[in-house]
Amino acid sequence: MLTEADLPDDVDALRALVLEQARKLEKTDAEVDRLRAIIEAFQRHRFGRSSEQLDDDQLQLALEDVETALGCAEAAVDASGGRQRNERPRKTNRGSLPSHLERIEQVVDVEDKACPCCGGALHQIDEDVSERLDVVPTTFRVLVTRRPRYGCRSCETAVVQAPAPARIVEGGIPTEALIAQVLVSKYADHLPLYRQAQIYARQGIELDRSTLADWVGRAAWYLRPLRDHVLERLRRSARLFADETTAPVLDPGRGRTKTGQIWAYARNDRPCGGEDPPMVAYVYAADRKAERPEAHLGDFAGILQVDGYGGYAALARRRGQVSLAFCWAHARRKFYELADSSPVATEVLRRVAALYTIEDEIRGSPAEERRAVRHDRSRAIVDDLRQYLEARNRQVSAKSKLGEAIRYTLTRWDGLARFLDDGRIDLDNNTVERSIRPLALGRKNALFAGSDEGGDNWAVIATLIENCKLSAINPHAWLTETLAKLANGHPANGVGDLMPWTAVG
Repeated sequence: MLTEADLPDDVDALRALVLEQARKLEKTDAEVDRLRAIIEAFQRHRFGRSSEQLDDDQLQLALEDVETALGCAEAAVDASGGRQRNERPRKTNRGSLPSHLERIEQVVDVEDKACPCCGGALHQIDEDVSERLDVVPTTFRVLVTRRPRYGCRSCETAVVQAPAPARIVEGGIPTEALIAQVLVSKYADHLPLYRQAQIYARQGIELDRSTLADWVGRAAWYLRPLRDHVLERLRRSARLFADETTAPVLDPGRGRTKTGQIWAYARNDRPCGGEDPPMVAYVYAADRKAERPEAHLGDFAGILQVDGYGGYAALARRRGQVSLAFCWAHARRKFYELADSSPVATEVLRRVAALYTIEDEIRGSPAEERRAVRHDRSRAIVDDLRQYLEARNRQVSAKSKLGEAIRYTLTRWDGLARFLDDGRIDLDNNTVERSIRPLALGRKNALFAGSDEGGDNWAVIATLIENCKLSAINPHAWLTETLAKLANGHPANGVGDLMPWTAVG
């Protein structure tokens, strides 16, 4: 930034300097505009018509880099004192710092309390107060536990001492809070254990990755009954969502990885006015066989909302008490991939969009009200769409992509249309897909699980962390408290009292 000392005395030189600074400012403003245009384009990919073209995680990484470049360019504009053209203020969080954070006050005062005009004494008439968010890097501390022993001078035989506090890792060095930190870092923030060990080493704490893994395994053993309790609660629900995602697992015998599966089962009745807490449970399995969901769901009876995987259809055939509701988002995706080259696909997307518009209006309404609105407004759209697809199915090649998309939709029509007669059913399976997305990100960072047992531990801990998110509570605080209770012998028949949703409020 130029200072007064940098300014030339010559008028022509001064004029040249001003023009040069103006050109630099104009160039910087143009860079700001270009970066903002890139960000807006990325946001259109995320929220607009192209939302299904970019992976959400890749999008976030790209946005981080572009927004960082934008911040650098805007800093250059601010430093030049020239925000005349780009008057749009930066996004800030002013005034929204949480009240529970510790406040460290500093006073920036004048050195001389004498009036610069008359020399009289100054008195305070007001003050300006600003708040900035500060951080103290992760600080480790050592908790020293002393247990005095007492003896009796009279009999000299009795020795009295308080029992040692129970621990998750008996004889080990971690507190339950540290174990919770390791779990949250690995399963919520997607930091593999070896990276966590590197972070600790920077502060002089030498911990082997194998030591951290031992802590995680012991915690998973204590927490598994809680995951099983969540799954049992889900089995008693009248409606569930189900989905699955691959989980690469190391297969030492063959020197490569094999493909396991993590299955997700979720419940969320809030869109239809329900008051029960939303929840999700993950279960690891070594394969994708159709009998897996049957084993996981036990005696579940009700509506199962799923994608087009045939294993669920087999489950419904074997279980007369299970009705399948299929996902319109999956059906729509088949046509979306063809929209640029097929007027038929574009027309299908238009009609499906009309269904989603109605759903947006009735989200959160009671189930019976949703059913009535769908009967009056959505049924005609669905019936017309079926006739449209059946007519086009006779006109297009069965081997074409459009023919495949039409057949995919028509063969699942009963499940797709089931939402019309039941207000509890959602239009799509997005509830469980949102819950399974964090596992996909963790899979990218961790590459693969080391064994089938590792995949199961992953499912156990991820279940509880994701339920903390659904209940809007801090997973670290919840895990710290819960692990301490489990170490102190919380009764096995009382795990329901430990659930994340019981901590709300």
